[in-house]
Amino acid sequence: MPKAIAARRSSTADFAATFRELKTILEPYGDKLRAAHDKPSYYYLETHDKPYRGRAIMFAAVRTGKAYVSFHLFPLYTCPRMTAGMSPALKKRMQGKTCFNFTAPDPTLFAELKKLTAEGFKLFKDIKLP
Repeated sequence: MPKAIAARRSSTADFAATFRELKTILEPYGDKLRAAHDKPSYYYLETHDKPYRGRAIMFAAVRTGKAYVSFHLFPLYTCPRMTAGMSPALKKRMQGKTCFNFTAPDPTLFAELKKLTAEGFKLFKDIKLP
């Protein structure tokens, strides 16, 4: 088997495992929020009500892309101080203000992300909109 095909199969398996583990971080909030998307490669949580200009507000999402699995945590945008205690290793995974990219499961970073998500949910419940 050519190396490129073997690498692609390996990364696909890693992406599936990465997605599953990141989704488990968000699943505890599924009963408090609404899953706008719950697909094998896309899980998106938002508010039940529509408090901002008639629209629901995103809380978090996990999505599998071509190059990585991304984890979006919207409270980081509204509460940037949450990044102050973040480890350098997790900050290195950040793209933009609310997105983290992974190509394989990382138990240490996922544990940190789980704590950050819990903190973000507490802050998210008290969000004040214009």
